[in-house]
Amino acid sequence: MTLVVNGEKIEDSVIQQEAERLRPSYEQAFKDMDLKKREAQLLDWSKENVIERVLIDQEAKKNGDRIPEDQIDAALAELKKPYEGRQLPEELDAENEEKIKEEIELQMKVERMLQNVCKDVPGPSQEAVLKFYEENKEQLKSAEQVRAGHIVKHISWQTDEAAACDVITKAQDELKDGAVFETLAKKYSDCPENGGDLGYITRGQMVEEFEDVVFNLNVGEVSDVFRTRFGFHIARLYDRKPGVVPALKEVKDHILSELAEQMRAKAINEFVDRLKTKAKIEEI
Repeated sequence: MTLVVNGEKIEDSVIQQEAERLRPSYEQAFKDMDLKKREAQLLDWSKENVIERVLIDQEAKKNGDRIPEDQIDAALAELKKPYEGRQLPEELDAENEEKIKEEIELQMKVERMLQNVCKDVPGPSQEAVLKFYEENKEQLKSAEQVRAGHIVKHISWQTDEAAACDVITKAQDELKDGAVFETLAKKYSDCPENGGDLGYITRGQMVEEFEDVVFNLNVGEVSDVFRTRFGFHIARLYDRKPGVVPALKEVKDHILSELAEQMRAKAINEFVDRLKTKAKIEEI
């Protein structure tokens, strides 16, 4: 089935390309949805994206500002700049230059048209900033941090699993006999720097198996031996900093930027909706 927007044919392959572009983030967001429903919705959303993009391009070609030739040439020169002294890739060679300039011109027309759509959008009010802050405190909260240290014995071609387990068990036995954790890290660990101290970390910085242990320790507590994909570890928790909500003044610029972007997006969406109401969209 072919999509036709104001007489312009859009091949199904274009919609499929858009679906593949959206797929990674889409499947993550809707991973619990029934597979058939998810695929149908992805296709619908991809089709809508393509229609909107085509309508914007058509409007820019028809009513967009004229772009001076020297600005197009300058933009093309910027594209070629990384290849100075080397052969240009096929899409930038002389045979394709006119097509590239047409694409640059269209992109610049679209950008200017959308800038004009947003030029009269007012800035966010102080009331809107405060409302956003109050309603999004959990999202604005800083991540919990822990300061952890570890003794680690990697498993590699130099140290097999049995040998690594033997070393980490020796370290554990000496800990139970009262040895100092940092001294044992320097003696046994494959990461002996700073006595094994990793500094402060947040979730997502280390492998999941390691974080599952250290984020569940009490301050001052030493873990049992545990395994990750890298080898065997013993971890110690030195300190914990809970996530905190920053003061409004600390995040005000971020909120202003976020709200301004939302208002610009709303203005563009309304502009595209107006284009849709005038458009003739068919599937043949």
